[in-house]
Amino acid sequence: MERTTARAAVKPLRADARRNRDQLLAAAIALLPQKGSQLSLEAVARRAGVSIATLYRHFPTREALILAVHHQEMTSLADEAGELAATLPAEQALQRWLHRLGRYGSTRPGLGDAFRTAALTGEELLEETYQVTVQALDLLIAGAAAAGHARPDVRGGDVLLALCGVWDLPDTPASRAQTDRVVGLLLDGLATLPGSSSRETGEAPTGSYLPPR
Repeated sequence: MERTTARAAVKPLRADARRNRDQLLAAAIALLPQKGSQLSLEAVARRAGVSIATLYRHFPTREALILAVHHQEMTSLADEAGELAATLPAEQALQRWLHRLGRYGSTRPGLGDAFRTAALTGEELLEETYQVTVQALDLLIAGAAAAGHARPDVRGGDVLLALCGVWDLPDTPASRAQTDRVVGLLLDGLATLPGSSSRETGEAPTGSYLPPR
């Protein structure tokens, strides 16, 4: 299925409407890790200091609000990928950002399902959020591949699909440790060039990818 990233032009929000929307997103971000798909819109409105009617004007459903949160935060995380790529060696930039992505997803219930749905639907903001994330991964993987530290045949969408599974785990110390292990496996797999696995060469696996401290 061909993906599109362009969004239809929308009328800019007035300053007060923009402020209300930003406050609602901030409130949802604060409450979402504990509530997930059961997030109370009334609680979000109270925390933001606006009426429930104002919330519904911006986000007609709970799903729309959660998706807007995912989009804002994934866009910010993608910007961090560019900053890491510009300031760190390519291998380290990929390692650090992928660990951040793994940890982030475990604190956002429903994000894995959202990205899996993105592969099957044409929902515009969901598609855009997915693409922002994939493009950040593509940037980092390409940089690591150019430096000889990653296989060139893997795409960001491949890695994202593999990572979505850990986002179904609860946000607990044990699950975060498991997420770090899964990310380490992905990074080791990315560092293995096609046809040159450690089993074939007799070399020890890299084992060099550790979670950020």
